[in-house]
Amino acid sequence: MQDPPKVTRRSLLGGSLALAGAAAAGCAIPVGLGSAQTRVQYWHFLGASDGIIMNQMVSAFAKDNPNTFVEENVLAWGEPYYTKIAMAGSGGRSPDLATFHLARLAGIGAGAILDPINVKLLEEAGLRAADFSPPIWERAHLDGVLYAIPFDAHPMVQYYNTDICGRAGLLGSDGKLLPTRNQDELLAMLRKAKETLGGKPPLVFDALGLGTVGPWRVWFSLYPQSGGTLLADDGVTITIDDQKALQALRLMAQLGQEGLCDPRTDYGASVASFTNGQSAFLWNGDWETTGLKERKTPFSMTRFPSVFGTGAAQADCHAFVLPHQRFRDPEVERATYRFIAYLVKNSADWAVAGHVPAYLPALEEPDYLALQPQSEYRSVITEVALDPQVWFAGSASRMWIEFGEAFSPVISGERTPEDGLAAAKASLNRLLSAPNPFPDQER
Repeated sequence: MQDPPKVTRRSLLGGSLALAGAAAAGCAIPVGLGSAQTRVQYWHFLGASDGIIMNQMVSAFAKDNPNTFVEENVLAWGEPYYTKIAMAGSGGRSPDLATFHLARLAGIGAGAILDPINVKLLEEAGLRAADFSPPIWERAHLDGVLYAIPFDAHPMVQYYNTDICGRAGLLGSDGKLLPTRNQDELLAMLRKAKETLGGKPPLVFDALGLGTVGPWRVWFSLYPQSGGTLLADDGVTITIDDQKALQALRLMAQLGQEGLCDPRTDYGASVASFTNGQSAFLWNGDWETTGLKERKTPFSMTRFPSVFGTGAAQADCHAFVLPHQRFRDPEVERATYRFIAYLVKNSADWAVAGHVPAYLPALEEPDYLALQPQSEYRSVITEVALDPQVWFAGSASRMWIEFGEAFSPVISGERTPEDGLAAAKASLNRLLSAPNPFPDQER
């Protein structure tokens, strides 16, 4: 008789993602909450597979720490979430802990809406600066003060259909996609896949639609590969290099003109096309991993293509922040840091849904390395292209949306790359001249 399969914590996490956990869709139920327990109030916006995994990690912490109860509250993603954080923080009646997009840090009033991280308590809980990806750890600071504890990076990656790419001769002897090192190699790869698909566009990404950010995310993966930047460290001086910016935009235009990508796909259509085997490649964030596995799409993943020098890829990061409180109970504060340290140290569990741990020791864990294809793009963690530290940047921000609106017509051929760049610059100038909603906050 064959031995039963080995069951690990991560295999349980991965297998359970097909089930909808009630607590992942709303507030956790305080089962067994007693007066002897220390309560930590935790807000986050994590839904779908992210929410299920987080709920399971909270439950695992509760099992290992019976004297601490984490009250998990799930709020709507996007602007409503950050509005509620700002309102709670300005009133000093916040939760003890909140999940945050790191790119939003400069725009939320750190020092007034968010409290600094207590580095001594962080080290007491077992977390040190040297444990984290250097560029991400640096971005967790404002004016030299630490305001966030990084949890992951969710970068742009390249999903590929292994069946189609195999038939196109694009896989190596190990069954993995052959890497591209420049624009010519990328175009040659896409043309081979197009031929295999009978002339259909081989690449899809979020290229069209109201509020689309896909064109921004593609451009801000390509443009930084040649060293391009948006703003100087002062946050007000535009540093866009026209030659490098246009190089990226012209490639995006060529993808549309040659029928190498479908410029008519919005987010949902792009994922559906790849899921159903109608396209060979999907450029997207790493969070579609679980859904593709559940639907049994024959796929794998790798880093976003290296085209213009480095392997940089646009990314944001989940992090933990402390919304402002007028008074922090010392016992609750220590329990909060213990909870953060538990999540960070077990971030290889979190990686089941696709995100790359920002905690470097997790990247070397055998269980993480065994995660396929999640561990295939882990090296990007030190080459992430992060937003400038300005109030109008970050996930679901006006900058993302307005750059997306500027660049989407370039892909479809309705606007020249030069006109697209001019529109993006005009948008950036408007955002820079708009009033900062959190001016001159004391820190």
